[in-house]
This record gives sequence, C-alpha cells and structure tokens, in this order.
Amino acid sequence: MGKILEMQGIRKEFPGVMALDGVNIALEEGKVLGLLGENGAGKSTLMKILSGSYQPNGGEIRLFGKRVDIKNVVHAKELGISIIYQELSLSPNMTVAENIYALDEPVKFGLIDDAEMNRQAELLLNDLDISILPTQLVKDLSISNQQMVEIAKAIAFQPKIVIMDEPTSALSSKETEALFKIIRRLKEANCGIIYISHRMEEIFEITDYISVLRDGKYIGTVQTKDTTSDDLIHMMVGRNMDEVYPEKNFPYVKDEKLLELKEYHYEGKFHNISLHVRPGEILGLYGLMGSGRTEIAQGIFGLLKKEKGDMFIHGKNVNIKRPIDSIENRIAFVTEDRKHEGLILTASVYENTTIANLNKVIGKFGLIQHEKEKSITSHYIKSLKTKTPSIYQTVNKLSGGNQQKIVLSKWFEIDPEILILDEPTRGIDVGAKFEIYKLIIELAAKGVGIILISSELPEILNVSDRLLVIRDNEIAAELNPKETTQEEIMSHITKK
Repeated sequence: MGKILEMQGIRKEFPGVMALDGVNIALEEGKVLGLLGENGAGKSTLMKILSGSYQPNGGEIRLFGKRVDIKNVVHAKELGISIIYQELSLSPNMTVAENIYALDEPVKFGLIDDAEMNRQAELLLNDLDISILPTQLVKDLSISNQQMVEIAKAIAFQPKIVIMDEPTSALSSKETEALFKIIRRLKEANCGIIYISHRMEEIFEITDYISVLRDGKYIGTVQTKDTTSDDLIHMMVGRNMDEVYPEKNFPYVKDEKLLELKEYHYEGKFHNISLHVRPGEILGLYGLMGSGRTEIAQGIFGLLKKEKGDMFIHGKNVNIKRPIDSIENRIAFVTEDRKHEGLILTASVYENTTIANLNKVIGKFGLIQHEKEKSITSHYIKSLKTKTPSIYQTVNKLSGGNQQKIVLSKWFEIDPEILILDEPTRGIDVGAKFEIYKLIIELAAKGVGIILISSELPEILNVSDRLLVIRDNEIAAELNPKETTQEEIMSHITKK
C-alpha cells in the first residue's frame, strides 16, 4: 500500500521552547502507526499541526504525495483528517447527536433536521456497537461514554486519517476491545491511523509499526513485530530501564491501623465498606469502570458524604463532611479527572503547586511569600522531572502527563499522612511512571498510608502490598498481589 501521509522536517517553536525539531513520520493506507515518546516529547504538538490547530515553523506535509498547508481544523477535516484528543472536547450541554455532527448537521428547508441527525447518529452508534442514545446530553454520560462519543464523532465523516491520542485512558477493558474492533474495520477501509498511547500492551496489539520522539526530535521507526518493550523504552528515554517497577522491600513500617473504615455506606455509591491501611502500606483498589472504586475514595475524602459507618484515624473516630476536613486530617486525594477536578488550568505551575497548602507560604501580615512558592515548585519540578518552560507557565499549556505531575506535586506538598491516588499514572510515560513509583515508595517509607486505584492490572499487582477487588460498589475479595494472578482477579470481577 502507498503512503497516505508524510511529515518531513517539522519544526515548532513556542516562546522559550523548541517543541519539535526536524521531526519525520510517514503513514501508509490501512496501517496503524504507533507514536511513542515521553511526556513533552512533542507527540501532541505534532498531531495538533497535522489536525490544523497549530501552524509549523518549518517542514512540509504531504497527503497522497501532494504537498499541503493545513490552515485550520476545518481545512484538516476537509482533507480527511480527524483527531480524537486526549482531553475531551465535547460540548456538555449538547446532545450526543449534536456533538457528533457539529457544524455538519443535516439540513431541511434551511433548518437543522434534528430527526435526521438523530437517525444518522443512531445508525452510527449501533454500527460501532456503542450503547448510547443520540438524544442524551453529553454532561449526563460517564467519562468513558463521553470518550466513545469522541470516537464516533471522529469517524462519522469517513476520514482518510484518524489520530487517536490516548483514546483508551478513560475506557474499560471491554470498551477498549470495542475500540480495537473499530480500528480493524477502519484498516479494512484503507484508513490510516496514528495511535498514541503509553500502554505498551496496546501498542503491540494494535499497531503495525512505531515511530519514537524524544525531546522534540525524531529518534526512529521500527516494525512492531521486530521490536520489544525494552527496545522502545530505550528509544524513548535514551537509557536502559532495568526495572519498570522499583522495589519496595517492606510491607508497612508499623503494624497498626492508620486509617480504618467500618461499614462505610452511601446507597448507590459504596456499600458497607470496611478496610484499613497501615503506615507505609500501599493498599490497591481494583475494579472495572463504574464498580465504585472512585466513589470509595470520594467518600473517604468527603466529596461524597457517607450515610452511615465510621472512619478512624490512629484509632480516633473522625467525621469527614467535606474535603477541608480531610486536608485538616492530612488526607490527600489525587483525582482521576485532573482537567476538571485536579487543576486550575488558567493558573500557573507555581500557583497550582502550592494552592492546597497556602499556610506554608503565607508570611507576616497574611502575604504570600513568592520566593518560598518558587522554591517549593522548583523542588517538585526537579524531583518529578516536569517539563515546563518556567514555573510561571499556565498549566493548560502543558502536556497531559506534565499536568498530572503538577497535581501530584500539589498533594505531596501538604505532607499527607494518608494519600489516595486515583489513576495517578494515567497518560504518563514509562520513564515518568518509574519516578512516580519511586516517590510513592519514598512516602510510604516515611509512614504515609497509601490507597492506590488503578485500571492497569500490572501496576496494581506490582505496586500494591494488599489488594481489594471492587465489584458492584462492594469489596468482592482481598488478595495478596504477590501471590494472585490476573485470572484470579478477573474471576472475582466477573463473578455473579
């Protein structure tokens, strides 16, 4: 098959940052190109150029051998280029059908034909095996269903090229398999797909070949069948990684219950939850999307107020009614939804880093000590290897993975005794994951009790000291991560 796309010598410079420096990639018809690189390597910037959001400072783009200058997103769509963004770009107060056909609605007598639009959307959703009504408001959908709407929107007009930027970050394993079926159908229709993901198992399952970027530069392209995870990691980070998961050689630092829940209950959210975590222990919570795992975390932190049950910290009964009560009790919660719940996107890196613990940077007369803010922020930028032009950069200009590092910095800074991590490495590259795991273990060594929620079984098995399987808003089983298997965990997940 011939090349559908060539991007040659692409350059993009932002104030103080060379985001792309002579990048080359090529895509063939009916093939899936995996695009890998650490956070800040330039993957999303390159795709924003291809989809018309950014204009390059140099280089050229060829479609079917013909040079094109992609003026904007509308022009990109006219050229047959579609993108599924890592961060959702839907209009929450519009229906599913209205989002899918925005700016391209069917018209009758000069007016939008709602009935025809809903009919077309229903046919598309059914064809893609997506169980969502076209008349539902997007704001009423789960994050995973919103992601499926993004996917439907991207392929509704039969594009020639589909860009998928971390498309499974909010999807369950079942939804991910449904997406892979869609990808295979697109390949059969000679559509070319660029697939960005930090999940190696996905890259090896769905791609035909892989291009790697590092620090805004093109490193190379390999055939998927001829490479290994270690090879790709070396290309991405420029060094060998002896281990993906650093060793934690202690189960806990003190055999006492730092945090304990007894019969914690909120009807429809979490049911009669009894659990505990020791100082220095990492307690894993694993369950499918919608199982209630996040709701348990929200209940502990006070985002959901329990209807009955008790919480004890160091054996003392505490009543958490709202998040400020949790912070006063040194409980931190890294939310899975960094964009809407974890960050102030229009604020700077340093403002986001210190906002949860302003008392630490307020001096005499109630004034913020900016030098102290800068020092704290610089420390976390260095320790988490956050890529940002400066501490003054607004976080909406950073990549998704670097935004996640700011969220982690914010909560690490309150010096928590209990740390709840809901999908802390979602959208983060393998090198940065290793650094985050090391920080988590360092916190545990200091006696912090940690609750880890993750959709990635290898992560939950390798990082947790104990594991609770969540199903139907309840604890279905307690397992030893070092002795159990993925098959045993899934048997508890699917058991009726």
